Amino acid sequence: MARTHVVGRVEDIPPGSSRFVPVGKFGIGVYNVGGEFRAVTNYCPHRGGPLCAGRRYPVIASTEPYEFEVSGNDEILKCPWHGWEFDLRDGKSEVGGQRIRLHAVRVEDGMVVLDGV
Repeated sequence: MARTHVVGRVEDIPPGSSRFVPVGKFGIGVYNVGGEFRAVTNYCPHRGGPLCAGRRYPVIASTEPYEFEVSGNDEILKCPWHGWEFDLRDGKSEVGGQRIRLHAVRVEDGMVVLDGV
């Protein structure tokens, strides 16, 4: 049966920060990515590592050699075990075609809420 979980107040999870919620088999990491909340299962599909213990990095894009742009947000989550990287915006990995599980998260009355977990 899917339930709703209150993660915390919006102001307690400012941009660039995260909060771990111990629900389900692996837990869920809730991330504030540039003012938008993203939620992912704490499980790396590569070898089952604790994905939410990994570091976050900005997206680096290049359109020409020696030219690049760095996003202002830490949208990439890197697994601490083997370094696989996943985009918090869509859950995709650039390597191996893997994808992480995303969860519905919303803001209601100043609170960050997980749905259906």
